[in-house]
Amino acid sequence: MANRNRPFQIKFDVSAEEKELIDKKQEQTGIKNKGAFYRKMIIDGYVINTDVSAIKDVTIAINRIGNNINQIARRTNQTGNIYKEDLQEINEKIGDIWLLLKSTLSNQL
Repeated sequence: MANRNRPFQIKFDVSAEEKELIDKKQEQTGIKNKGAFYRKMIIDGYVINTDVSAIKDVTIAINRIGNNINQIARRTNQTGNIYKEDLQEINEKIGDIWLLLKSTLSNQL
């Protein structure tokens, strides 16, 4: 045992569902040895980090715009009238949403 090629053990627990998924992936690869499969997946597997900060910023901005539109809707419901300026403001806010989405998506790609 002293001359082992791999002297370190790594152990972890999985649920029944996770084990089933792991077994299916192993079967798909054709690797019969579990240790070899685990090493291959851990060493050569991909780690994907996603930056969702831009999406959070857009969500906050859209919420603010939505609040402005709700205020216009409340005023319209209270007075029974919709004003040309209100419609223009709604159109501007919708345009702002599209600009935010376009710029966010173009920065993400």
